[in-house]
Amino acid sequence: MNKIIPIAPHKAQALLEKDSTAILIDIRSSMEFLFIGHPVNAVHIAWLDDPDWEINPNFYNEVKYAAKKRSPKHFVNIPILLICRSGNRTQQAGQLLLTSGFNHVFDIEGGFEGEKDQNSHRSHINGWRYHNLPWEQC
Repeated sequence: MNKIIPIAPHKAQALLEKDSTAILIDIRSSMEFLFIGHPVNAVHIAWLDDPDWEINPNFYNEVKYAAKKRSPKHFVNIPILLICRSGNRTQQAGQLLLTSGFNHVFDIEGGFEGEKDQNSHRSHINGWRYHNLPWEQC
């Protein structure tokens, strides 16, 4: 059985640069994606979103659509890199993708903002922003 593959943020960026079929999917809420920021070129497909904060019933179909745009015939075999705030939501979303047929699902360690430090601040210990990888916000 396939497992979610943990990947360090800088290795995720290298994979995205090397493999044109690889897709980075930011699964955070719309508000997080827009106002906190997101990796450059990330595709936004929320796992949970307001106003109801329920699992997106179209999550798999939206990922499948995005993946088919990268590789129409072999979409289940392309690298799918998932990122959330700190790495928790990606486990649930990744498991759904694996059980639905995707073969290469990655969890970006530390997520976008990383774990909280002793002052409850993020982006000081780990995560995409901590490693100064390309990101943007509205």
